[in-house]
Amino acid sequence: MAKKQVRKNPALDAFLDWCETIVLAVFVVILLFTFVFRIAHVYGISMQSTLYEGDVLIISHLFYEPAHGDIVVVNSSALDETIIKRVIATEGETVSIDCASAAVYVNGEKTSEPYISMTSFDTGAFSLNDYSAADDRYEYTVPEGCVFVLGDNRNHSTDSREIGCVRNDEIVGRVMFRAFSQQLGTGRVD
Repeated sequence: MAKKQVRKNPALDAFLDWCETIVLAVFVVILLFTFVFRIAHVYGISMQSTLYEGDVLIISHLFYEPAHGDIVVVNSSALDETIIKRVIATEGETVSIDCASAAVYVNGEKTSEPYISMTSFDTGAFSLNDYSAADDRYEYTVPEGCVFVLGDNRNHSTDSREIGCVRNDEIVGRVMFRAFSQQLGTGRVD
């Protein structure tokens, strides 16, 4: 019996290869943005001059443990909205803020915060439960399973000074990098 010859169309084969590659790439991107990465948008001025309104951020929660200095996206139950703040202290640590000098201490050690430019705090943002007017100091011990967060633009930020600590399970993810910004371009966010 004679075999039938199948004619190959090289243009069709190349087109089908491209289609297969594109479908596979789209599938991988969907998987990554479903299970590993998410996109977040900055609204407001509480993180200026690190993040600006309109910035587009890539965040991840995969294997994340909160650490000092991380910028996190939080689904705040206290505010009933999503906020972006910086982790200042983790569970068991004591935060002390000297309002006159704008110095922040964690467990008695002054933190280095080159990302802020404030020389004093507006004490109106402080919860009166943890604020001492006599010392002009705010002091708070972070409970288990929580973090203490502050905005970089402290006088224009609703954060742990007012709403208390944020539970770790409210953290959507850590900001990995800035995908887009009208002010700063793209790149790693520290």
